[in-house]
Amino acid sequence: MSIASGTLSVAILALPDFVPFDLSVPFQIFSEARRPDGEPAYDPAFYGPAPVAQSGAIRIADCRPLPDLEECGLIVVPGLMDPLTFRHDGVAKALKAAVSRGGRVASICTGAFVLASSGLLDGLSATTHWACTAALAAAFPRVRVEEDVLFVDNGQILTSAGLAAGMDLCFHLIERDHGAAAAERSRDFFVSPLARDGGQRQRLRRPDQPENNLEPLRIWLLENLHNAVTVEDMAKRACMSPRSLHRRFIEQTGYPPMTWLTRARIRRARVLLETGTLGIEQIATMTGFATAAAFRTRFRQESGLCPTLWRRDHAGRHAGDASENLD
Repeated sequence: MSIASGTLSVAILALPDFVPFDLSVPFQIFSEARRPDGEPAYDPAFYGPAPVAQSGAIRIADCRPLPDLEECGLIVVPGLMDPLTFRHDGVAKALKAAVSRGGRVASICTGAFVLASSGLLDGLSATTHWACTAALAAAFPRVRVEEDVLFVDNGQILTSAGLAAGMDLCFHLIERDHGAAAAERSRDFFVSPLARDGGQRQRLRRPDQPENNLEPLRIWLLENLHNAVTVEDMAKRACMSPRSLHRRFIEQTGYPPMTWLTRARIRRARVLLETGTLGIEQIATMTGFATAAAFRTRFRQESGLCPTLWRRDHAGRHAGDASENLD
């Protein structure tokens, strides 16, 4: 992952009959995101094929024209109320041009249909709202539709499920551009403390009884990442058998308990690497790994880089930034 410098121009594509939530969420999140030096990380604005975009009673005026998309490093395509009927040659051409010059295109919810109709998803994995995955697969058979994930990152082209998954995608992009600490600050600002990975299920089974809700356990785990914790320890704290814990953890998070815990440890380690000068051995201890070697191995598996290279890639970006939100 390369860390962005400067303020990145972001285009929020305002198309007719847009889903208002999908349009407003990326604009708000990217507007509030900050680089470690306190300067804006992004400069979002609305673009479209017409100066005014309308959806019901909501109007977006003064949309910038499609040719101006050339100045944007990221284009976000929100969902549409009736995505199967939308066709616009100018939009398709602009999106393909953005990708050809190295830009990124990300869709939220049924915005994936716009990308698919442009041919950008041919041969790629993609997702959309769970209620629309079958329609996407039927309309665009060249797309490998992932039916039950929050978002899919293909590098330049990203797609997400609907509504709240669009927020997860935005936080993921912030982490790609500015590191884990910046993403944590954004999640904290928008009161979304529990990070969700792209592979997490869209439709999680809700606990049938309050005592079966594992969120208190997950919060406790985040507060005790430095401690050695076993499945048996978790089960005892949750007042259920290890077998029941395993089943309910998957139902509520999409991951087995130890997998979820390991990913949380790695996420904490990224923040510590980016925002401080602690040694690898200290970080390994603080994130609950038995040895520095075990930490290095797992970090490389999860992040694609060894801890030292991760820190080097982020060096200087967080100078003077002592804030650390790890919840």
